Amino acid sequence: MEQGRAEPAPRLRAQVPAQGGSQPVRGEHTGRDVPARHPAHTGPGAPDTAYEHDPGVPDPATAFVPVPLSPLTAPPRAVPAGVRGGTAAVPLPAPAAVPRKQPIRHSVRGQVLAALREALISGELRPGEVYSAPALAVRYGVSATPVREAMQTLAGEGAVEVAPNRGFRVAERTHRDLAELAEVRAMLEIPALLRLARALPAERWEELRPLAAAGVAAAARGDRAGYAEADHAFHHALLALTGNRQLLQVADDLHRRTQWPAPGGTPPRTADLLAAASEHTALLDALMAREYAIVERIAREHLASARRPH
Repeated sequence: MEQGRAEPAPRLRAQVPAQGGSQPVRGEHTGRDVPARHPAHTGPGAPDTAYEHDPGVPDPATAFVPVPLSPLTAPPRAVPAGVRGGTAAVPLPAPAAVPRKQPIRHSVRGQVLAALREALISGELRPGEVYSAPALAVRYGVSATPVREAMQTLAGEGAVEVAPNRGFRVAERTHRDLAELAEVRAMLEIPALLRLARALPAERWEELRPLAAAGVAAAARGDRAGYAEADHAFHHALLALTGNRQLLQVADDLHRRTQWPAPGGTPPRTADLLAAASEHTALLDALMAREYAIVERIAREHLASARRPH
């Protein structure tokens, strides 16, 4: 080194920031000398010198270095100052396999409930007999849980009774029970029906025609359980037009209780089912014609047929 001549300041190499660059600083890319402020060159022992940027050369202090990410890699994570390596990627677990859709328990219970109702209406489950849930579960090829749940529903409808430590006893319906149920149904349904007859246009009654046709079709097949469900659906839709939810709930419960056969009763013949189903069609015709006296007569005769033991 010659005497009296200052040695040029060394050129510093700035580290690439871990997060893809730093914020621009004042005087950057101007060619002027600015103090070096990178974290790696601050603190005790840091060289007290100037930073000189060569025009036309990418500035390493502000250069952006993209980090490619794979689908199973987390975003880059900053590394503390003084640790080599720049950025670190944390592997993510592989996506879990989509679980196979399991059957809905409520649908199983509904199927068992429909099968038990059919067995009760057809007389397969006899009044006064006790049936255990495990034995019925074996018959229908299901677990005992949906059978118990379905039996509890039937107990609420009065079709069966709980026999502690044994199972469920099919309720015995007397002729008097059927007559009283029919009388209560007439007291509730006929006044409501007559009010509807005076208020609704003919188009609303025509909407119930498919339900009446479904009952006729089931009766023609001699399908007692199918007709019972069609009969229930028709009366439910009829009273739903009142908009009275409490009336609908009570009427549904009464209707279910009239469907279970009385002891000693004979199953209805196909002709009996057809006669009852045709009353639905005749009732709709009278309602559309606003023949109120005929509406009341047909309704009373139809409900009175529930008095006859099946």
